[in-house]
Amino acid sequence: MNKRILKIALPNIVSNITIPLLGIVDLALMGHLGKVDFIGAIALGGTIFNFLYWGFAFLRMGTTGITAQAYGARNLSETILSLSRALLVALLGSIVILLLQKPIADLSFYVFDCEASVEKIAKSYYYIRVWAAPATIGLYALTGWFIGMQNSKIPMIIAVVSNIINIALSTYFVYGMNLDARGVALGTVIAQYCGLFMALFFILRFYRRLFHYWSRKGMMQIKELKNFIAINKDIFIRTLCIIFVFTFFTTESANTNKTILAVNSLLLQFLFIFSYFMDGFAFAAEALVGKFIGAKNQTGLRSVIRLLFIWGIGISLAFTIFYATSSNWILAALTNSESTILEAQAYIKWIVLLPILSFSSFLLDGIFIGATASVYMRKTMIAATLFVFIPSYYFLSNSFQNHGLWMAMLGFMLARGVFQTIYYKKAILLKFN
Repeated sequence: MNKRILKIALPNIVSNITIPLLGIVDLALMGHLGKVDFIGAIALGGTIFNFLYWGFAFLRMGTTGITAQAYGARNLSETILSLSRALLVALLGSIVILLLQKPIADLSFYVFDCEASVEKIAKSYYYIRVWAAPATIGLYALTGWFIGMQNSKIPMIIAVVSNIINIALSTYFVYGMNLDARGVALGTVIAQYCGLFMALFFILRFYRRLFHYWSRKGMMQIKELKNFIAINKDIFIRTLCIIFVFTFFTTESANTNKTILAVNSLLLQFLFIFSYFMDGFAFAAEALVGKFIGAKNQTGLRSVIRLLFIWGIGISLAFTIFYATSSNWILAALTNSESTILEAQAYIKWIVLLPILSFSSFLLDGIFIGATASVYMRKTMIAATLFVFIPSYYFLSNSFQNHGLWMAMLGFMLARGVFQTIYYKKAILLKFN
């Protein structure tokens, strides 16, 4: 069973690591331009796109769970139909974003209320990167489908190649053409479309035979459409909660001052590094839990969940030690601003605690997605947001300032795992009754 887990997890870890690596490179490119305004601008621009694109993350997660269960049940028709439904939603969603790009920008910068110098840079970044929407959202659907089909190698190849292209182009545009934040945005747009075309090529190359099982009537089947919409609706609401928490975190950072905004933006990279690493095992949970539930194999399900938590405990302990001993050189790699590094060091203790407090939430997300237990994902995320994160912040922030913001974030991550554990039996094991 460990081989099955690692076969899916390792390629996803490799591909996931390139995502925070890309964010780190973007911040490093801006961090070495000599002004904290560039770091803050990239952070704000990235937050806007996190809000937009994370809102469509349900396409990846919902598609994975539905496809994995169809794969486990050997329902070849439903495997290809699930992809076509997801791509249709991706196309419609990206069109809406492009048509509403200006109102979205106006509302976003009104909410952030950042300093004028930061806002100007962030807007130049936003209005270029927004044109990557069709490719980015389309890749969510395609990546989820590949993982549901138990194939993590193709998403790995796509992520690694597209992110290498992104890093190379962004570096050239920033330093070779002096485009500052605009260069980072342009590099992202080109790289995302390269990834989309690669994904479509791989489908035509390796999965063409599944097209024989596709039909327009099957795609528009009312029962399956309702199931697809219901699952993705709950995941969408769950994702909105995450978006709210991270947007709130960045907004409160920006409202404090641009130094705290820069510091928290850098420290969030530690969270993203760990989360994308853990997501490799969460993706393995999605694929294997979905497959075992589709195949009605309860023994396999229990075995894979037990082993996933053993891996999770080991990885979280390793990251705790790594962050406790190596935070200073990571910060130095991100920026050459000594004042920013000095300020960030005051909050490292929260980063050290983060892995061990949050790993279960990542694994349980994957397990719930594989089981298409989306209604319980929605309930637990709403509870963690409304009853833990928000009260914690307002109770702690007056006395502890930015420390209070970080304590609220850690409380939110811990609460997610606790609430999901409470719902575990009802959400997962009752699937076999």
